[in-house]
Amino acid sequence: MNDVATNAPIESRLEEYRPELTGYCYRMLGSAFEAEDAVQDTLVRAWRGFDRFEGRSTLRSWLYRIATNVCLNMLSSAQLRVRPMDLGPAGSGRATDPGEPRPDQIWVGPVPDGRVLAEVADPANVVAERESIRLAFVAALQHLPPRQRAVLILREVLAWSAQEVAELLDTSVAGVNSALQRARATIAATDTAADVHEPLDEEQKALLARYVKAFEDYDLEALTTLLHDDATLSMPPLPLWLRGPDDIVAWMAGTGSGCRGSRLVPVVANGMPAFGQYRPALGGSGHDPWGLTVLEISAGRIAAINNFLDTARLFPLFGLPAHLE
Repeated sequence: MNDVATNAPIESRLEEYRPELTGYCYRMLGSAFEAEDAVQDTLVRAWRGFDRFEGRSTLRSWLYRIATNVCLNMLSSAQLRVRPMDLGPAGSGRATDPGEPRPDQIWVGPVPDGRVLAEVADPANVVAERESIRLAFVAALQHLPPRQRAVLILREVLAWSAQEVAELLDTSVAGVNSALQRARATIAATDTAADVHEPLDEEQKALLARYVKAFEDYDLEALTTLLHDDATLSMPPLPLWLRGPDDIVAWMAGTGSGCRGSRLVPVVANGMPAFGQYRPALGGSGHDPWGLTVLEISAGRIAAINNFLDTARLFPLFGLPAHLE
């Protein structure tokens, strides 16, 4: 495993690892905000205990040991994070009540790519990194017991050896291999495929341009042509979710028609194309934040529209303005 140069001040050396540690903690915890808290706690502990770091392992593996313990402690009392699709069957697009908002602590949330992905030159590594922060994959990870979760991330995502993981978790190589096998089976049963964000992919660019035009024009007929037959729409913290173009369009034409006249500002979240959605301001000119939309794309069509409505926290996290004139 790579380590950073050892001739820099300790604060700088520790800070080098913030993006990858944030990515690790995000996969473990399912929340960008909890991940940042966990990493800050990790770096503070490392700084305070650095005089006891004896160099018997790399600095990187020592930091991951601390981060893993922080995450396992946080998960010991945490509620399982889910997506609306985990809570019950799809609702009706003609529903007028999306249900009472559920607490933030139960939802798998989005994360900006720049917070969790290290800068890498190899395009293959970029794609692999984006794959490992997809919403569906992170949500699937939450179904694993915490130590199994750590094993899968360290072995499959970060490419640690079984021996290295065994040393980090104070267990045996056989135990690591057994946990990995069980974790793989769970992920295979719960993860759903999606294409990651490819800025230079002309087909994806064309699809996104058509989506933006259809949505901003509120052309629901055009939007329907872009959706998979089993596409989903969700709106955390609201529990209601919908499946299929008919129900999605019925919702948008009815209860969701307040989105008419919205504007979309592109960002990237979870290795996928995303947008800050702004609705027309009710009390004046311009547009106000309504939700962060993360799209899942599969085989050239939109497989999921994930709207996260906690704009007070998410828009600053993604660098989105508080108002559009």
